[in-house]
Amino acid sequence: MAGSDGLAFMKMHGLGNDFVVIDRRGGGGPLAAGLVAAVADRHRGVGFDQLAVIEPAEGADARLTFYNADGSASAACGNATRCIARHLMDETGQVALTLVTERGTLRAEDAGGGLTSVNMGAPIVDWAGVPLAETVDTLHLPIEGDPVATGMGNPHCTFFVADAEAVDLGRFGPAHEHHALFPERTNVQVAHVIGPDRLRMRVWERGTGITLASGSSSCAVAVAAARRGLTGRRVRIVLDGGEIDIDWRGDGVWMTGPTAHVFDGVFTPAFLEGT
Repeated sequence: MAGSDGLAFMKMHGLGNDFVVIDRRGGGGPLAAGLVAAVADRHRGVGFDQLAVIEPAEGADARLTFYNADGSASAACGNATRCIARHLMDETGQVALTLVTERGTLRAEDAGGGLTSVNMGAPIVDWAGVPLAETVDTLHLPIEGDPVATGMGNPHCTFFVADAEAVDLGRFGPAHEHHALFPERTNVQVAHVIGPDRLRMRVWERGTGITLASGSSSCAVAVAAARRGLTGRRVRIVLDGGEIDIDWRGDGVWMTGPTAHVFDGVFTPAFLEGT
């Protein structure tokens, strides 16, 4: 997979939502699920919430592929997209670029002040597109707690609660990630309204667990809150790892926030062979 010198990687995070990023614009095949899971191990590997691979893309600046910590594929990862967009803009001097993902072709822009914006595309609010297992009203799912379903390239289930801090997310998240209504599992959010343009949100990500932040989950919660009439379409979301701005515009859901490129490293041939 990586030759005698091992496999180079970058470690990045957006608001504590952390990623291993592998740049394969120079070539290389898909990553095996076993290798992804080994890298995700925070004791024996590096550890991450998601892993992202950068590849060349015709007609765009790059193609991004995402994996969860359990080795499963993910069609979208908003914070990783923003981190990689910042890396590519720093590398090229561009102030805007396009990135191809399973979610579609996403536009990223330098928002100034060290912040990066990404258009995550239009939200999916019909049951089949989320996807759900049967025809239901996505604004009021037939699940205790009256959650909202939203598709942002991956499925989301948002519960509006009195106090997001009071929820035992370690139990609540996995109990709903595998709900029968979500055939592809789901990301689970608990959120409460702080004000007309401010939300507090915590997240359980499918295939990963509790994370300090999630870009696509932030987009889904903002859309759900606006659809419920709890907030306007432009909000700031307070996450465990910091704050992110979401703006649901006519051309899609834009998210704006900080990024961090923490360090570069190389997986040794011995580690790769052991996976």
